[in-house]
Order: sequence, then C-alpha cells, then structure tokens
Amino acid sequence: RMAAAPPSYCFVAFPPCSKEGLVVFGKNSARPRDEVQEVVYFAAAAHDPGSKVECTYIEIEQAPRTHAVVLSRPSWLWGAEMGANEHGVCVANEAVVTREPAAEAEALLGMDLVRLGLERGATAKEALDVIVALLEEHGQGGNYYEDGNSCHTFQSAFLIVDRKEAWILETSGKYWAAEKITEGVKCICNQLSLTTKIDAEHPELRNYVRSQGWWNEDTDFNFSQVFSLADDHVTCCSGRESLEKRGGDISAQTMIDVLRDKESGVCVDSESFLTTASVVSVLPQDPSSPGIHYFTGTPDPSRSIFKPFIFVDDVKLVPKVQSPSFGEHDPAKKIPRFQEKPDRRHELYKAHERARSVLESDEDKGQKLMRIMLELEKQGLEAMEDILTRVEILDAAEVVDLFYDCVDTELKFFK
Repeated sequence: RMAAAPPSYCFVAFPPCSKEGLVVFGKNSARPRDEVQEVVYFAAAAHDPGSKVECTYIEIEQAPRTHAVVLSRPSWLWGAEMGANEHGVCVANEAVVTREPAAEAEALLGMDLVRLGLERGATAKEALDVIVALLEEHGQGGNYYEDGNSCHTFQSAFLIVDRKEAWILETSGKYWAAEKITEGVKCICNQLSLTTKIDAEHPELRNYVRSQGWWNEDTDFNFSQVFSLADDHVTCCSGRESLEKRGGDISAQTMIDVLRDKESGVCVDSESFLTTASVVSVLPQDPSSPGIHYFTGTPDPSRSIFKPFIFVDDVKLVPKVQSPSFGEHDPAKKIPRFQEKPDRRHELYKAHERARSVLESDEDKGQKLMRIMLELEKQGLEAMEDILTRVEILDAAEVVDLFYDCVDTELKFFK
C-alpha cells in the first residue's frame, strides 16, 4: 500500500525573484508510474438553475457560470492535478498526510477541488473561498488512485496563484488554514508547511484542535505542528533551494529547468512514483498581457517538451493529448470501482513512449532526438517571449491553434 503521499512539488515566484513584472508558477505531478495524464480544455459556460455537476465520485450543485479552464489531469477522474483559467488563476494540489486519517467515504477529491476552484473563481482569493466552501459542504474523501485493490486516501494542500498574489491552503478534513504570499519564492510539497503566519482559517479551527487536546494556548498556534504526524513537519527545502540558487530573474525557462532536476528530487522517478505531467505558467502582472501556460502532457519533464497554451475564444481543441473516453462503461464510474484498467493512453503519450524506448536503447539517436526536442521547445519559448514584450495587443487568430500546432509538430518529430 502506498501510504506515503506522492512527492509532487509546486512553486511560485514573484518579483523581485522572478523576471520583471512576471509571476511564475510551476508544478510536477508525481503519481503512480503507469497513470496517464491528459491535457483538456473546457470553454466558459452558462448553466441552468438547479443543474448538477458530476465530479469524480459525487454529484454537486453546478454554478450558474463556469470560467474557461485548461487542465492537466489523471485521465480517469473529473478534476485535475493542476491547471489555469481564463482570468489568469492557476491552482495545483498536493496530497498530504495529517494526524487525522483521510476519509475513505466518497466525497470530493482534492483534485476535484482544483477544477472547481478554477471554474468558479476569477481571482486566487475567490478560488480559495470556493474550495473551502465546498469542503465545508461536501467534505473530501475517496480513492486517490485508480486501484481496485486498496483505497489510498489523503488530505489536501493547494497552491492558488493569480497575477497579484498567491495563497497556500492546507486542509485536514473540513478544517483549513491559509497563508497569503505576494513576494519571493514559495515551494510546497507533500507535507504541511504553514506555521504561525496564517492569514485566513476555518472559523472553528482553534476550538476544534483545543477540543482534541492537540493545542493549549500556552504556545503560538502552529498549523503544521498541530496537524502533522509526530516528526513530519519538515520543510520542502530541496525544491526551494533548487529555485533560489538560480538567483533572481526566474523565468519560464528557469522554472522548467527546476522541474527537470532529478538530483534535487523535484523530478520524481522512483519505484512507485513518476512525474507523470508538468506545467509552468507565466502570469504578467500587467493585465493587458496574456498569461501563458506550458504543459507537457507526457511523463518525465526531463524527456518532455513544454508546449504553450494561451486562452482565446474558439481555441482549437487538441484530441491528440486527450485520452479515449469510455463513457458510462468506464470502470472508474461503475460500482464497485476500478475492477479493470482500460488503456487510457492518448496519441502523444504513445508516441512519447516509443521515443522513450529509443532514448533508452540507442544513445546517439536518443541524444539527437533530445536536441531536436529542446530546440523545438526553445522556439516556442522565444515566440512567447516576443508576445510578452510586445506593445500591441495580441491578435487572437495568431494563437488560436498554438497548443494544437506544438503537439502536432512534436508528434511529427517522434514519427
């Protein structure tokens, strides 16, 4: 049983640490090695009063309006590991273990809350308010993995970012605390990190921990000390050090380099877990400049290409990074769940798998392929740099098939 939470890393960098006028966000999603992640886009939509939305395990009230979102998600579930919305809000989650066992009863997954926050929040603070309200109403629980043999449950932590600020939100059951960040570099991983600087919290949080005998008012209230298992509250410093030692001027490229770093442990490749997908977002503090979101859509960022996505109307959909849909026959939707595992690989995943066998078997050919891939990525980064430094407003027609074309070019190289 994988009782340990998968060691994903999430980062945010604000000026003065990041490149002038940019907020830079990144996440490596560490998940079971064979799990497929897809990249999906959902347009903004209006919903009829009283309509419901079916999340991974439970159905809840739909919001009157949902924002356009782009998500990187394990393809068997409804929510997302990470993503962004059209208003420049980015959210990523972490599975965490606290002194309270996470519920096995099916409720909202931390990953469902990522998507719900993005669909319903136009700022980081709004997304946080959405998440904690839904947590209060529906609770969190259910299997985190597509595994019919055992139920893996976790509590959740979130990094919620917009062009002005970020919030670190950590939860245990329906109780939560959050810290607001507006400068410097922050890294969260699969352990609680909030200590005594708490800027918002569940109204009953302190009464609850007092009633449990976990805190008496002799000491400052320290969230991770109160909620962590005995010796668990260490900081995820390897990630932060890895970012900080690159100095100021953190850009998309810097964040990508950090996410690719296996030595620091940020890029997970272990017996149980692999970085199955990665994302980097660049949010200009000037709201007239577009946010740019780079997704891999494939495992192991050190062997993947980060491809740019920009929100515009009628953005072209990319079926080649979407997993096949099994509808109502999906074993994840039938009770008992996960009785079999369908093949969820999308076209880019399969092509990437074939390329990986070349990288592993033929060193010369592999190095050549890697060079071409990185050159391709560099062209994308330079083109985006050009968009960010321009004075004139972006013409939507120029980027409507941006992500589509990047995926297409990558597939051609792999062939």
